[in-house]
Order: sequence, then C-alpha cells, then structure tokens
Amino acid sequence: MTRGRADVNPKKRLITWIIVLVFCCGCFYAYTRSRGSSALEYGSKSLRKFGSSYWRGDEDTTDTSTKHEEDADDGFIPKTDITIGLLSEVCDDRHSEIIPCLDRNLIYQTRLKLDLSVMEHYERHCPLPEKRYNCLIPPPPGYKVPIKWPKSRDQIWKANIPHTHLATEKSDQNWMVVKGDKVVFPGGGTHFHYGADKYLASMANMLNFPKNSMNNEGNVRTVFDAGCGVASFGGYLLAYDILTMSLAPNDVHENQIQFALERGIPAYLGVLGTKRLPYPSRSFELAHCSRCRIDWLQRNGILLLELDRILRPGGYFAYSSPEAYAQDEEDLRIFRAMSAFVERMCWKIAVKRDQTVIWVKPLTNDCYMQREPGTQPPMCRSDDDPDLVWGVPMEACITPYSNQVHRSKGSALAPWPARLTTPPPRLADLGYSDDMFIKDTELWQRRVEHYWTVFGQNLESDTFRNVMDMKANLGSFAAALTNKEVWVMNVVPEDGPNTLKIVYDRGLLGSVHNWCESYSTYPRTYDLIHAWTVFSDIERRGCSIVDLLLEMDRILRPKGYIIYNDKRSIAEVIKKYLGALHWESVAISDSQLVEQEEDDVVFIIQKKMWLTSESLKDSE
Repeated sequence: MTRGRADVNPKKRLITWIIVLVFCCGCFYAYTRSRGSSALEYGSKSLRKFGSSYWRGDEDTTDTSTKHEEDADDGFIPKTDITIGLLSEVCDDRHSEIIPCLDRNLIYQTRLKLDLSVMEHYERHCPLPEKRYNCLIPPPPGYKVPIKWPKSRDQIWKANIPHTHLATEKSDQNWMVVKGDKVVFPGGGTHFHYGADKYLASMANMLNFPKNSMNNEGNVRTVFDAGCGVASFGGYLLAYDILTMSLAPNDVHENQIQFALERGIPAYLGVLGTKRLPYPSRSFELAHCSRCRIDWLQRNGILLLELDRILRPGGYFAYSSPEAYAQDEEDLRIFRAMSAFVERMCWKIAVKRDQTVIWVKPLTNDCYMQREPGTQPPMCRSDDDPDLVWGVPMEACITPYSNQVHRSKGSALAPWPARLTTPPPRLADLGYSDDMFIKDTELWQRRVEHYWTVFGQNLESDTFRNVMDMKANLGSFAAALTNKEVWVMNVVPEDGPNTLKIVYDRGLLGSVHNWCESYSTYPRTYDLIHAWTVFSDIERRGCSIVDLLLEMDRILRPKGYIIYNDKRSIAEVIKKYLGALHWESVAISDSQLVEQEEDDVVFIIQKKMWLTSESLKDSE
C-alpha cells in the first residue's frame, strides 16, 4: 500500500517542488536586481529607510514628512522635485566614500569615451542634475569622531578609513602602519623613507635657506605637492608655517587624499591631466614631485608648462626621482630631455645633490624675450588669461609675466606673516584699492568675532581643524582665523570675481569651484563650512537648494558645524530640512551687528552623529 501511494505522488511532489523553485528564483532575481543597482542608482532604488533604530545620541523630534510649500512671498523656490521626507533615506553602505564628480561607476554607466593616456578618467565628470543622488551618505561601520589636531597628523582611527592596502604596498617607504584600531603615519614617503622632517631639512640646506628652514624667512609660504601620497610632505611643512596644496587623483592609491584630510592636512583630489588645475597663475613658491610617476615630457611638455603657470617668479621645482640620479640609459635619456626642455622654458638648475634636482623659475621676462624666434615651447597668446581655470584646457605655452611683475623683478609680496594683511599688487587687476582690502580684512575680523559669540559654549580650542569657506572673496574670513589651529580651503565660485589670486597672494590656499556641482573631496572631510551668501547665489543661478544641502552634508564630518550667513527667508526654508538631514539648530542671530543686509541672519547648524544599524553592531 505504501509503495502504491509512493508511485502515485511523485508527480504531485514534482509540481510542488517546481512551484517552490520558481518562487525562490523569482525572489532571488528581485533581490539581486535591487542589490545590483548602479552606484546609488542616482535615485531611490538602492536606498534604505533611515529609522530611529539607526540613531546614536539624541532622538530627533522634528516632523520631516511635511512636503515643502513654495514661498512666493520670500521669492525663493527650491529647484527640486525631492520631498523633505525622501531626504531621510540613506544611500547604500557601499557608497560611504562616494565622490559624485569623480565616480568611476558613473563613467562606466554613461560609457564616456575618455583618453586614459592623458588621465581624463581621473578628471571631473559630473552626473546630470536628474541623475544625482538624493540620499544621505552613511559613515563606514564603526566610524568615530576623528582624532583631534595635532595628534591627528600622526594617527587616525582605522574604522574611519577602512583601507589598509597602502600600509602593505608602501611598507618599505613608511607611509603608514596599522597598529590596533589606529593607522599611524611615521612621516615617510616614496623618496623620504626616513622621514619628511629630515628630507625637508636637507632640501633647505641645498637651497642655502637661513637656519635650514624651508620657510626662507617667510618668503616660502605656499607649496604645491604633485602626487602627494598621504601628504606627509605637506604635513611636516606646517611646522615651518608653510601651507601645502597636496594633490593626487583617486587612482590605484585610492584614499590617499582621504587619509591626508583625516589627518588634518590640506589636500585636494585632482590630476595633472588635460584641464588647468583650479588655481590661478603665480600661486606657489615651490612645487614638489617625489617619484610622482608623472610623464613630464608628454604632449610637448604641457604638464611642466602647467607647473610653470602656477609657480611664482623665482619659484622652485624640487624633483626627486630616479631620472634625477640614476645612471641607466633610459633614466639618463629622460633627464637630458627634461633638462633641455626646462632650459628653453628659462628655468635654471638651482642645485642638484644626491637624488634631487631643484630648478628655479626666472624673475622677469628678460630670458623669454631673448629666445630665438620659433623656440619651443612658444609663448602664450597675448589674449590668454592665465587665471581663467575652471574647465579650461591646458595650453602648451609659457605664460609671460605682467609688466608690473617684470618691473618689480618678482611678485613684490611681503614675507609671511606680514603678507596676510599687506595689500598685494594684483588687487589692481580687479580694480580694488588698498583701502578696500584693509576695510574688508577689518570687517571679517568683526564678523568672525560675532560668529564665535553666537557659538557661545559650543566651542573648544580643538573643535575645528579642516575649514571650508564656500565663498571666500578676498580670503578675509580665513585671515581672521590665523590665530587658531585651523587651515581653510578658500573656495572662489567660478562665476564671480576672480579673487583667488588675492587669496594666494595673502599666503592662503583655495580652489575655484561651481557650487551647482559636487566638490572634489571625500565625504566627511571638513569640521566647519562657512556659507556666506552662497544660497542666494544658487537661487539666482537656478540650481537646487536640496542638491547643495546634500553636498554640504556629504562634505561635513559628524559633529561638524555650518555657519550660514544669508537671507532670513532662505534660512527658514533650510530649517524645514534640518530633521531630514539630521542636523540641529545651534543658534541664530541677526546679522545687523556685522554690517550686512537688513534681512540677513547668522544661523549656526550642527550635524549630528548617526550610524546605520550595521555600524552600530560593529561599534558595540
């Protein structure tokens, strides 16, 4: 009987198993479709709802479900279809380090045809507005508030940047070492295994700088480091009162710039590719390359000519690389060709010792005018503006000096620290007077004092390290902070007055940018963001307030602050998004005390610390 029933039921069981199998396959397909969505989907397919279980710290009581209503009386309408509630969603954990305009996934998805030989794939390629992400970037599992400066120069939390391959790959060069729950930076580099401090002392000695000090009695203040690694070169220059713009792409050494910024060292994601660097002409006293793996002779020496553009009169290029000392045939050939090329650029060898050669740029146009007709590289066209940089292709030509520089035989800048408050000669390029410069400096000193009064008890001496000024103008906000242990990335919008050269002439750092797009930095890299009239500018340009808020949230560290200084009406709009962004209002004050428009306010906001449920598990 049992055998007879067994003979009858196999068909039924087979049908049942087929149904179960089809159902499981369907579930698996749906799951893989959702998990396999492209990076962020630049929409909502890969989002996870951000619920109260994800919170660490204060509970948020703000109602974020209210849909934003257009406020015609204020004249401000956010250019977005995103509701406030949607902002409370979190991007996939895989995208905790997303850089929207330097996202290789975007390049693959859009099938951009880029020339890899000239590094186009490491240049900025931004998603279209309708394809931008509309979710919050989560911190990695186990994320902690960063270690404070100055300890951060030498150690960071491993969980904050969970990438240790450089510790193994560069173990013989002492870039970084993993020790327990921290990553330690011994100060080594590709060409200075025994420490940047010894390397810098040797370089100062080579140049006969007084007391073997790299600042050369205040005459070296701003430095450019190409292919900077984890920025130990720039980190150790800070002890000399020198600010370094450490530059590297998001390449096979990914996260090197993220490590630099986590350490509290100035750094920027970029590449010597096809576009001009986002810095004006004559910005740096010294450029440095320590085995930076750059082919300087490619495309008629265009990358050397870009260095020439950003170097000041009398500026140095320190080159530590096998080509400068090796004796094999190929290295000798490259060095001879490079030497001949820079000689035609009117550079001279200042000193060559051991494994380093240092060239120096001329102080005047005399050498350029004495070159034989047809000498290559050519001089740039007379109508070329060397300070126009945003999205502008590099030119394989020599940028001559202005008549003022030629007559002065140099930049005529005061040594640091007097340089900070001394009106620079290039003010005249903008039609600004010395008196305007002085008054602007004094005004921002008062404004910063007011900001700190508004902060009240919320500040400690080490609350901030990495600061961004989203609309720096003449750099006076940063100038007012020089008595604090901070550095400031002074951002000058590309559609406004080209004042970044004044910022650099004051001995400060910065970059040009378009705030309708994402900035070239990793998430969670700044402690304080200063937004002076930036939202009003965004309104005039028709860009999205929500995109800008999301970008500021991406850049800002947990527990970091925003100083909003703009129209009261826009501040009221931003207030509606605080709960969704997991920000909280710290203080608000009328700006009449700081000599601004009648309807302007100072609004202090803090980003809360929050972790996903996965992060909470890892941190327990």
